Order: sequence, then C-alpha cells, then structure tokens
Amino acid sequence: MKVLELFILALGLSMDAFAVSICKGLAVKEVTHRQGAWVGLWFGGFQAGMPLLGFLLADSFAGVIVHYSHWIAFGLLCIIGVSMILETLGQEEESVSADLTWKAMLLLAVATSIDALAAGISLLAMVDKHLVVNGGFNPGSIWVAVSLIGTVTFLLSWTGTVLGSRVGSRHGKKAEIFGGIILIGLGIKILLEGLR
Repeated sequence: MKVLELFILALGLSMDAFAVSICKGLAVKEVTHRQGAWVGLWFGGFQAGMPLLGFLLADSFAGVIVHYSHWIAFGLLCIIGVSMILETLGQEEESVSADLTWKAMLLLAVATSIDALAAGISLLAMVDKHLVVNGGFNPGSIWVAVSLIGTVTFLLSWTGTVLGSRVGSRHGKKAEIFGGIILIGLGIKILLEGLR
C-alpha cells in the first residue's frame, strides 16, 4: 500500500476524533495548546493502537482469510463508512463535557477508535508486517500505517480542540460524513485491485 493511500485511510479514520475534538474545544471554551495536545495524544494513541490490534488478530488467522482479504477489507471499510454517515445524519447535536481527566478521555478515545479496530483487520489485505524488507525500509508496513494513523489523528484532534474553542462545532458533522465517504471509496478501490 502506498503512503498516499495510508494517509487517506488515516484521514478517514480520524474524522470521528476530529469531530469530537471540536465539540470538546467548544465545551472547554478557553483551550490552551497543551490541552489540545492532551486530547490529541489520547485520540491519536488509541487510533494507532486499535488498528494494530485488529491487524495482529487478523494476522493470526491469515492462512484462512488470505484469499478473501480484499472482500473482507471492502466489507469492513464500507460498513464503517456507511455507519459513520448514517450515525451522523441521524443524530442530534451531541454535547460533550469540558472534562479533560484521564477517565473522560479514555471513554471518548475508546468510543472514537472502535472503527479503527475493524479497519486494522482490513489492513491485512493492504500492508505487510515487516518494517524492513531485504535490508531496506518498507513504507508498506503496518508500523508505518499505524504511525501515520496516530500522527494524523493527533494533529487533527489537537487542531480540532483549539479550533472548537474559537470557531464552534459547525463543521463536525461534515467532517464525519467526509470520513465515511473516504472509507467507502478506499474499500471499493481495494476490492477492485483484489479482483484483478
């Protein structure tokens, strides 16, 4: 998988965390960059850890699912994407508390990264588990993928928290719909490549 495709996947997966970060910033009101980084660390850390967990679980059963991996990736990414869009269209404006304690952040980080666990399973069709191949760096490694997902989510969450305190939550729903569309498109691309 190319780094650009990994970046697009990271962007799609980070939209939930970005939207919640905007709401968190709105609730806190006067957000410092340190508080934004705190929110970013929680969301980025979980968005990196969950796909790694999903990938490692799927890798345990790789012999069984390798021939169907493109179908599995397509199905999971489309389900996640459609689910994100439907949840966003069907929900009322959510209120997020201003609480930045580890307990509050843990719950939000888990809630926004569950879809990343399923995406990690789909990564089995897209990336390799080795960071070094034939003595050279492998940009198509799961380690690069989860690092990129975590970094993109960290940066967007930090930015979303700070912007939310200054701008408001007008763009949270649009971000989640955009993320869902990205994941569906990526799923279709993987399926078409797998059917060649």
